[in-house]
Amino acid sequence: MTDPRALIHDSADQLAHDVAGRLLTVITAMQAEGRIPQIALTGGTIADKIHAEVARQASGSPVLWGQVEFWWGDERFVPREDPQRNALHARNAMLDHLPVNQSRVHEIPASDEADSPDAAAVIYSDRLRNSGVGDFDVVMLGLGQNGHVASLMPHSPALHVTDRIAVGVTDSPKPPPNRVSLTFDALNRTREVWFVVAGEDKAEAVARALAEEGSVEETPARGIHGRLRTHWFIDVDAAQKI
Repeated sequence: MTDPRALIHDSADQLAHDVAGRLLTVITAMQAEGRIPQIALTGGTIADKIHAEVARQASGSPVLWGQVEFWWGDERFVPREDPQRNALHARNAMLDHLPVNQSRVHEIPASDEADSPDAAAVIYSDRLRNSGVGDFDVVMLGLGQNGHVASLMPHSPALHVTDRIAVGVTDSPKPPPNRVSLTFDALNRTREVWFVVAGEDKAEAVARALAEEGSVEETPARGIHGRLRTHWFIDVDAAQKI
């Protein structure tokens, strides 16, 4: 477990630019070591900006995109082409613009690919288990206004699941109610956790997540830590209360 480090950016655009550049640098370094990077993506407005910036900066990068594995920390359980899907946003902003190996892009099953969120969670867990992934290298995560992370909501029974990689969620207070999320145990099996947060509406949640004291039940984001590093990339608006 590592203590979180907050890096404050002048704007959401600057945050996206810097995080995209850092991701390219980290992937390049891992590939230089002969490793296949394992990257877990997130969704949301700032994630869309970051993904678009990665695609824009990629032309000047030595990254071998066919040798990068992409995963997701959580997903909305809706049809594959539903605009609410995190994976659809990532495809549109980044993955469709890069020479990735599609067999290395591991989307969480959609509602037209699995019978239920629980069934999708089992399928996704099996994919992770069978892939041989020990740890993720980078897990990028957003932050909800209520302090949720991935689709682990405050006071949810999913916060206490310790025997599964992923869980189905059917009662999310933020629409859509049906989702699939990695568990704390799975999310914490990562070298580096990168929280990416922008906007004044997230300021209170950021303050709770970074406070010296607080409850994971109230603010689930407090329960995620990288084994080597835990970075909070936040803009000035989201940093107002820390």
